Amino acid sequence: MMIRREGSDDVDAIHAVTAAAFRGVAHSAPPVEPGGDPGEATLVSWLRDDAGWIPEFSLVAIEDDQVVGHVLATRAHVAARPVLGLGPLSVLPRRQGSGVGTALMHAVLGAADALGEPLVGLLGDPSYYRRFGFVPAQPAGITAPDPAWGDNFQVRTLSRYDGLTGRFQYAAPFDRL
Repeated sequence: MMIRREGSDDVDAIHAVTAAAFRGVAHSAPPVEPGGDPGEATLVSWLRDDAGWIPEFSLVAIEDDQVVGHVLATRAHVAARPVLGLGPLSVLPRRQGSGVGTALMHAVLGAADALGEPLVGLLGDPSYYRRFGFVPAQPAGITAPDPAWGDNFQVRTLSRYDGLTGRFQYAAPFDRL
């Protein structure tokens, strides 16, 4: 498996992987259009067209010249300071549980740290993301965009973290879901 930046030829494959990964999953965003793909697949397209898009943080996992996974981090803010919002993380259902998601997470977190980002926030299952150093955001002084998310909203501090606290705000397209 190889992890690399998304290329223009990967867009359709990323959409397909994201749709497949979130189709029928209880926590997935509802389709934007009735009967359409899960909201996460549409969200990736919206994010590409947003000012918060950072190409260096859109990574694909490739096996046998096929996209089998994708992770994305976009510009977010805590108290008006730039941070990253991670998601969605998508892996083809037949490849889930095989290390693809883990490899993508390590790659995107390594890239974020290397490029001087202070913090990454995400909404997800704490039992999965804890292994990457994520902790519930509220005790760390970061307020979730929606307080009902509780411990499912998590943060991971990086080398440039300096005690930043406040309300977390994702890139604008997240508000459309």
